[in-house]
Amino acid sequence: MTHANCPRCGGRLARDNDSGRCAPCQAAERDRMSAPPVVPASFWEHEPVRQALASRHLGRVIRAYRCHPYHGRSVLPQTVVAGWLGITQAQLSRVENGPPVVHLDRLAHWAKVLGIPASQLWFALPGAPSAASPQSTDSTPPDLDPLMATDESRRALLAGIAAVAAGAGLLGAVALPRPRRLGPADIARLNAVLELYRSVDYECGGGLLYREVDRFAQSVYALLDWSHPESLTPRLVGSVAAARQLAGWTALDAGLHDHAQRHFAAAERAALAADDVLLAARVRYCQARQLQHQRHNRDALATLQLARIQLGSAAAPAVSAMLHGAEAAALAAVGQRREALAALGRSTDAFDRITVDREPEWMRFYDRGELLAQYGRVYRDLARADRRHAPDAVRWVQEAVAAFGQQNVRSTVLNEVGLCSAMFLADDPQQAVAVGRRAIGRAGTLTSQRTVDRVRNLRRDMTTCRNDPEVVAFARELAAFQAVPA
Repeated sequence: MTHANCPRCGGRLARDNDSGRCAPCQAAERDRMSAPPVVPASFWEHEPVRQALASRHLGRVIRAYRCHPYHGRSVLPQTVVAGWLGITQAQLSRVENGPPVVHLDRLAHWAKVLGIPASQLWFALPGAPSAASPQSTDSTPPDLDPLMATDESRRALLAGIAAVAAGAGLLGAVALPRPRRLGPADIARLNAVLELYRSVDYECGGGLLYREVDRFAQSVYALLDWSHPESLTPRLVGSVAAARQLAGWTALDAGLHDHAQRHFAAAERAALAADDVLLAARVRYCQARQLQHQRHNRDALATLQLARIQLGSAAAPAVSAMLHGAEAAALAAVGQRREALAALGRSTDAFDRITVDREPEWMRFYDRGELLAQYGRVYRDLARADRRHAPDAVRWVQEAVAAFGQQNVRSTVLNEVGLCSAMFLADDPQQAVAVGRRAIGRAGTLTSQRTVDRVRNLRRDMTTCRNDPEVVAFARELAAFQAVPA
């Protein structure tokens, strides 16, 4: 053996030291199996790392990270780094050796885990200031309230969307005596209007939207009687299905379960008539979510399994991930722990195969936050049977909340409610109450009866601390909580 320096601190190594690290550095890094080390700025100037960053391929960056001499003579195992990133060793191998990952949520999450400086990245991290949007100073005005901050602005926005649809001849179709001939551009306009309504749904909830979307769905259905090329019929029927699916989803969110069932049934028939098995699976997913909300988990499980069977080989990765994740939640709710965890694994494997450009437009909502939210739901139900799962439930829901973007207001609030439940299960009532009150404050801006139901259901996880004065006061707040009037 020859003298060498420790790559971490620069100190001389003993002749018989074959670990590549001095004793103090080995002691400091004994916990590296659970979390990445804090590396110096010079770490990112190592030539293989610089080349990997320049290639804009995060898999290559991770491989260069693992092989960096900072970690000693032994390369960091894929199993260790995969654990940091929340994936399996096989998944990390595909990331390193496959095509570049393009999902911004995963890129940002993994870059944050490894501590890659934002200045070295080829994409913007969520919440990081950009050159075009510098941080506010005393001379700049404070951030304006979001567009959805008041009921008046919400209704004005809906009126604007309706005006767009009417101007394109897509509303009030029944009253028109001489409907014009439809073309491909009309289908594109229909789908664009649907996307506008979906964006409002994410931020406001279905209570405000349902009447508008119900009216729009009926108008779209009336378009089937308009003159159009025969070749356009499947796309038009597909738009009918998408409109009825959104109407059903907003009805569910508004607590109008009979209306939701009616729209979902019509959406499923239209999707199958259009030979769009992926959209039919999305509708069945919505039906299953309604059944889960009503605690009919065995019926939800049967609905999801039927959707997967009917999809067969036509299943796109995002749709498969969505179905397996919901199935995992239903399995956990009925006490099938092993099967639930296996379904979560299948959901994650499918999620890692997603190529955004090859997925249906209406699947853009399914991101890392949605996947992590299902992990949180599964582990909360496991914790209700065995409190040892509660810390994992807290961790997964915290990651889900962090992964959702600012536009996903309802999803963020629902997962904050889930975090409150997980913290009660983890015997941390003070933190649970703090998170719960924050969730109530944000939920009060939504027109979502589904969110109200979730908030009130928090009481079922307070059993071990129901006599705590702070928890007693919080329970009274839950009982008094109401949704924003639609």
